[in-house]
Parts: sequence; C-alpha cells; structure tokens
Amino acid sequence: MQIQEINGAESEMTRDGKAFSNLFLYIFYIHLLLITLLVLFLTLRGVLSTVHTHHFHPKKWYVPVLSSTACGGIIGFAWQAFTSINPARAVKTTFWLSPLLTCAFGILLVLIGTPGSLGASVIAIVSSLIQSLYACWVTPRFDRTYRIVTVGIAYHPPKVKTTVLLSVITSTIFSSFLMSGIGGATATGTKIDIVSIFIILGSLTWTMQVVKNTMQVMVSHIKYMQFACGIEVDFTTIVKNTTRYSMGSICSGSILVPLLLVIRSIARAISMVSGDVDEFMFSCADCCKGFSSRIVVYGNRWGFVQIGVYNKGIVQASMDTWDMFRRHGMEKLINSDLTSSFCFLCGVAAGSICGLVGGTWALVIHKKYATEVSIYTFLTGYLMSRVAMTWIQASIAAYYVAYAENPQSQQFDSTITDAIREIQRSQV
Repeated sequence: MQIQEINGAESEMTRDGKAFSNLFLYIFYIHLLLITLLVLFLTLRGVLSTVHTHHFHPKKWYVPVLSSTACGGIIGFAWQAFTSINPARAVKTTFWLSPLLTCAFGILLVLIGTPGSLGASVIAIVSSLIQSLYACWVTPRFDRTYRIVTVGIAYHPPKVKTTVLLSVITSTIFSSFLMSGIGGATATGTKIDIVSIFIILGSLTWTMQVVKNTMQVMVSHIKYMQFACGIEVDFTTIVKNTTRYSMGSICSGSILVPLLLVIRSIARAISMVSGDVDEFMFSCADCCKGFSSRIVVYGNRWGFVQIGVYNKGIVQASMDTWDMFRRHGMEKLINSDLTSSFCFLCGVAAGSICGLVGGTWALVIHKKYATEVSIYTFLTGYLMSRVAMTWIQASIAAYYVAYAENPQSQQFDSTITDAIREIQRSQV
C-alpha cells in the first residue's frame, strides 16, 4: 500500500513537472512567432525610413554587424575543432588567451570614448583581471582537466559534428535575422525602439540557450549510452525523441539553470569575499554558503543528461543527478570541475574577437555606431561559440553522470577515481 502511494506521488510529480515544462514550450513557440513579426516590422520600417531621412546609414551599420556575426560562427566551430584535435593545448590556450582578448576588447571600448562604451570597458577590463586571477588559481587543476576532456570526447559519431555544424549555421542565420531587426529599430531610435532592442536581445539569448541545450541533451544521450552500456544508438532516433519528448524541459531549463547559476555565483562570491567574517553587506556569509550549495540541487547543467536519457523534467533530473554525485563522493570533484569554465571562457574569447572585429570596423567607417556594434557582436559571438562547444561539454557531462550511476562498470578507467583521490589527498 505504501509503495503504491509513493509511486502515485511520484507519478503526480512527473505530471506536474511535465505540465510546467510544456507551459514553457508553448511560451517559447509563441515568443518565436511574436519576435519574428516584430523583427520583420522593424526591418521594413527601418528600410522605409532611410528612404526619407539620412540619419541612418544601413551599409555602415549592417556590414560590420553581419560580418562579425558570421565570424562568430566560424570561430566557434574552429575552437571546438581545435579542442577535439589537442584538448590539452586547447584548455591551456583558452585560460590564458581569454583574459588578453577581453582586455583588448575593453581597450577598444575606451578608445571609442562614448559614455556607454566607457561603462562597458570597465566591465570588460575588470572581467579580464578576474579571468587572469582565476587562471592562476586553477592552474594546478589543468592536468586533471586535460585527462577528463580527452576521455570524454574520445569518440563521437560523425553525425554529431555534422549536427553541430548545422546548429552553428542556423544560429548564425537566426542571429543575423534578429540583428536586422535591431538595425531597423536603430534607424528610428525612439523610446519604444530601445525597448524593442532589449526584447530582441532577450529573445536571442533564450533561443541560443535552447539551441545549445537541445544539442546538449542529444549529444549527452548518445555519449551516455556509450559510457554506460558500450553501445552506439541511432542518432536520428535520438533527434526524434528529443524534439518529441524533451523540448519542454529544455525550454524551461534554458531559463532556470542559467538563472540559478548566476544566483549561486553571487552567493559563492559573497561567501569567498567575507572569509571568516560572519556578516558581509548585511548578509550572513554562512547562509550564503549554504544557499549556494543548496540551490544547485534544483537546477544544474548535469541534469540535461537525464532529460534525454530518462525524459525527466529539469528540476527532477537535477535533483537526481546531484544525489548520485553525493552518494559516490563526487560532489567536490564536480564543484572543482573546469570543463564548464573552459567552455565559458571559449565563448568569452570568441565574443571578444567578434567585438574587436565589429567594433574596430565601425570605429573606422562610422564612429557613431561603434559602441552598439561592439556590444551586439560580442554577444552574438559568445552565444554562437557556446553552441559550437556544446558537444564537448555534453560529452563530459555524460561521462560524469554515467560514472555516478555505476562506478564499478568495466566501461570506465581510473580517470575519475584518481581525480577523487587527488582531491581527498589535497585536503588532508
């Protein structure tokens, strides 16, 4: 009787989770329709306005923006190819090159000299400093990261890279389409247009997150079956199952996980800065530390593996995954994992390159557009690089989750076991 009650409760939770996820799926589709209509309207209005006025110069705005957007796709794909060929050198290069590129982007913003660019330059330069300090701090973990990345991406079906390429191309086209709408809004520049630009940028961010996480679910499903069972599943079947059953969880997770990660990062930063002092900026440091440790349970990137494999909702998948990590003593290993930081810094580096290309181009041909072109191209370069790097991050996530489900499996070598022992020795 008790077992039936428990199963009934779990089924009810699953139905509630699916209803919640499907709500986000419907919102996502409706938002795509509305944003498409908005972009078409703004683009058409912008074209018509330039016929009667000469305040906006389409060629001087669109050429650097669209060219740098295409550059972002090329850089993202090239970076993931570099990682697949030489993981060790790619990791090391990324951690040391990203701060330099971000600093260079900040200097460009200073040279542009507008109030907006100066404010953005402060963020870029401070970010480059933080990245440099972080790279110095995590240098001892590089060897472990090399081994995990190498094992995680050791094999991938040919269709995976083809799908990644198609995803990057699709992302480039979609980003260019949205940039055309932003250009149309820039042509008239009313207060409503400014609001429209922020709406379009929000749509771009969410849509690219959905594309990235859809790839994450599909690739991690394939890699999970390789690591857990030693079998290769049909890629076409995985694509069909993902689009049919998992899109709701992906859409909700694409909002929930980044939001929780930002909150967790802020909480961890407060805890680290406060040190041994119990209060910092009227906040309890211990509470922030506990909150930081707890919030990751309800939304983490590792949960996307179980979304594809078991068709779970993002919250349930995140909780179950983290519970497995705890049971097998992997929590500290996951918290110190650098592969996610590596993929993030790849995006920052690609974004900085695109920002430098677009910003410098605009600065030379029409300085008035340099600030906005720099920022827009940085964002598109970052997002498309994250899409391109998805298969690497998904492969490593599948490796961790498959190991956590069955550490005694003969499919695994001693890579994770050695890493756990290394962490335990360092804390003695």
